[in-house]
Amino acid sequence: MNDCSFNFPTAGSKLHPELANHRKEYGMRSKAADKHQAILDAAVKVFARKGFFQSRVSEIAREAGVADGTIYLYFKNKDDLLISIFAVKMQEIICRFRDAIALENDAASRLRCLVRMHLAGFQSYPELAAVFQVELRQSSRFMREYNKEELRQYLDLIGEILEQGRKEGVFRQDISVGLAKRFVFGTLDELVSTWVLAGMQYDLGSMVDPVLNLLLHGMGRN
Repeated sequence: MNDCSFNFPTAGSKLHPELANHRKEYGMRSKAADKHQAILDAAVKVFARKGFFQSRVSEIAREAGVADGTIYLYFKNKDDLLISIFAVKMQEIICRFRDAIALENDAASRLRCLVRMHLAGFQSYPELAAVFQVELRQSSRFMREYNKEELRQYLDLIGEILEQGRKEGVFRQDISVGLAKRFVFGTLDELVSTWVLAGMQYDLGSMVDPVLNLLLHGMGRN
């Protein structure tokens, strides 16, 4: 039985092997990959602390321990850096979620695992929670122009669990998986947003069982 304990990859964490191999395939040398990751991690801290619009590239460079000009060797501008945080961190999260969920057999256990990892992960990395839930959504480029492929992959992961649940008889046959997977994600997303805006004063993990009860049993009396 997998306890699904999970912390999001923070500064200094090793990349998931699948992503590390992907970078090698694209010719990113180890030192360059490490510096790229260090800049991303530094940007998360600075954006969370000062807000995206108030942050300067020079502050991110100082946090990362690199020269200002080094930032532009890896990222076009501050917007590109913000969007890269989402893309890279989400890729890492999805890979690790898939690994953990694969250890569970039935759909209900897999859904519980995903819910627990989502909430526990953001609680373990509050700076990333602030960037994802607040700063990204203030970026017109991210909201309007970026294709958000990683979000689609995450929704697909939820959809796979729901489709399995339909086959097992855990979920109703008449549910729309496309609608239901957005309902699941939207619930988790709103919980984390509320937690961030409330000052992160309570334990997100305490919401796992109530959320699962709602997702698995609904709000009807019967």
